[in-house]
Amino acid sequence: MAPSIERVGVVGAGLMGSGIAESVARAGLAVHVHEPEPEPLARSRERVERSVARAVEGGKLEPAEATTLIATIDWTTDPDELVGCDLVVEAVTEDPGVKSSVFAKLDRLLPAESILASNTSSIPIAQLAAATARRERVIGLHFFSPVPVMRLVELVVGIDTSDDTVARCEAFVERLGKRPIRTKDRSGFIVNMLLVPYLMAGVRMYEEGFAEREAIDEAMRLGCGHPMGPLELADFIGLDVLYAVCDSLFEEFKRAEYAPPPLMKRMVVSGHLGRKTGRGFYDYD
Repeated sequence: MAPSIERVGVVGAGLMGSGIAESVARAGLAVHVHEPEPEPLARSRERVERSVARAVEGGKLEPAEATTLIATIDWTTDPDELVGCDLVVEAVTEDPGVKSSVFAKLDRLLPAESILASNTSSIPIAQLAAATARRERVIGLHFFSPVPVMRLVELVVGIDTSDDTVARCEAFVERLGKRPIRTKDRSGFIVNMLLVPYLMAGVRMYEEGFAEREAIDEAMRLGCGHPMGPLELADFIGLDVLYAVCDSLFEEFKRAEYAPPPLMKRMVVSGHLGRKTGRGFYDYD
């Protein structure tokens, strides 16, 4: 029987990395969050503390459990803290070059038996595995935001990923209280391959003046029962992240429905990235 994953590293302390770390800690596993600079680590700790405080207020966690959860997470600038991890999840910016560089560094740093996973939403796992000498131990673990709430994790099986790696990661995801779904290693995997054409159709509809943004979103909320309309959801995801996913999908399949509309590019280069910057298709306080 393959050994269970007991100690986890997370590289990248942004929204996704912080959420992954919180979910791992909620399952009672030791977790180390690494960034080379202290500022993003401080922001990550604040983000997790706010999330945990909301859980206490909502009666989902006891105060003592919240204190233990925070103490379980180690925020560190020292990459050597990752050396003892059974699994390290990369959650840095959605850029193939940046991610490949992280994988190459982790491959040199970690013992050969450690598993390397990426939280990428669209980049082929084989491309990231090629930066390492342990391709059989590289896998995609695509979490969804907000990570502590969303139960799905796409388990992206690369061309060289071993059955042992898949089995251990499936057991790990289930231990987090989430549902692992296996998918082949194609850009966009399952969810984004279906979601992106829908979101881009909403953006094109707005760009062409077919309907007001509120009407587009309300139509999908009331007509299809979606919790958010396409423009609201794009703002929530982050237009820069969504643009990168579109690029990756279009590069792989060369199909028009995956191409980001011109308006998206103008918004991204202008820094109008959605909720995280206070302005996207909507303005946010």
